[in-house]
Parts: sequence; C-alpha cells; structure tokens
Amino acid sequence: MGLISNGTTIFDAGALDSGLAKGAMTFIKKLTASSSGTLSFVNGASGVVLDGTYKEYVFTFKNIHPSEDVKKFLFNGSDDTSSHAYNITKTTTDFTAYNAENDSDRDLYYRTGDDLAQSTAGQQLSSSLGSDNDQCCSGMLRLFNPSSTTFVKHFMSNVSTVVASDISTNQFTAGYFNTTAAITAIQFSMSSGNIDAGDICLYGIA
Repeated sequence: MGLISNGTTIFDAGALDSGLAKGAMTFIKKLTASSSGTLSFVNGASGVVLDGTYKEYVFTFKNIHPSEDVKKFLFNGSDDTSSHAYNITKTTTDFTAYNAENDSDRDLYYRTGDDLAQSTAGQQLSSSLGSDNDQCCSGMLRLFNPSSTTFVKHFMSNVSTVVASDISTNQFTAGYFNTTAAITAIQFSMSSGNIDAGDICLYGIA
C-alpha cells in the first residue's frame, strides 16, 4: 500500500521516493570567470557534486569571452582524486555549421583538425573565439554517468560562437573518455591565455 500526498507518491510498497521527478535538472554550482586561467569543477570541493548522485551532468556556458583573439574554448577531465591531472585519453568527432555576418560565406563540414583520436589533449568546444566586446560563445556540454567503473564516459556538446572573423558558428562535438575509472573533475580553459569573462553552471539530471 502506498502513501500519496497532494498527488505525489511518498512511498509505495515500502520504497521511499526521493522527491525528484525523473529527468529533473538540479542546480549544483556556478563558476564565474574573471581573467581566469582555468575553471574547474572538482567532486567534493566547494559544494561540487560530480559522482554517482546523478547519471547525467550538464554544464552550461554563458558569454564565454577570451582575453586574447583567436582562441578556442576547451575542456578536459580527471580521474585522479589527489592531483587532478587533466589528461584522460579521449576519442571524439566534431562538425560545424557557419555563416558570415555579411552572408558572403556559409557551409556545414566535418572538422578533421578539431577531433581527437586517443589523445589526452583538451577537447575543443568552440571555434576560434574573437576577443572583441561583441564576441563570445555560449552552449552546453552533457556528461553521462561519470562515476561508472565499468564503461567509458560519453559526452556531447553544442556551442554557438562568434569567431574573430565575424562569423557565426554552431559546433557539435561528441566522444568519450576512454577509461573505466570514475571521472571526478572537469576543467575548462582557453587554448592559450585566460577566460576573460563568462559563467559556467553545473546541473545534475535525476
């Protein structure tokens, strides 16, 4: 026999409901860049949860702006709970649609130079960002079941960028961390220089 309160099942057949609707997005942490070399989300540090609490995590980026022109927004992961070396082997795929502000050039193509094949390098999330005041990137990164110790860890991203040459790009990236160790931290950076400004938020998906 179950207990229902105001239309919500509190428990049924002895099982207590968590109160979280399946698929609900729970805010975990927000980091704001201010001439920051890196922004890191480390499980257990400063209120960050990046473990088996959720099977999916979502990072959202708002107005990520580089300190220098023609820089790429990157991310990497760590499975080292002591030193957090961000060097997990990855294989990825990457394609982009773009259109120039003056409508002079447009295309959809696979970015062979921006994917990774069993590499520990940071994965590019954006095209080459411009550093003008009206140039930045925004988007999201989804990370699936990072605490699994059985399977690799899949991820996918979609990022909209205004690049240095005044072109709008929509970049799609997908791949996996090729490790069966739990991913305990995610770090964001630029290909060089600092993240001048912008917000990154972390959410858990029930």
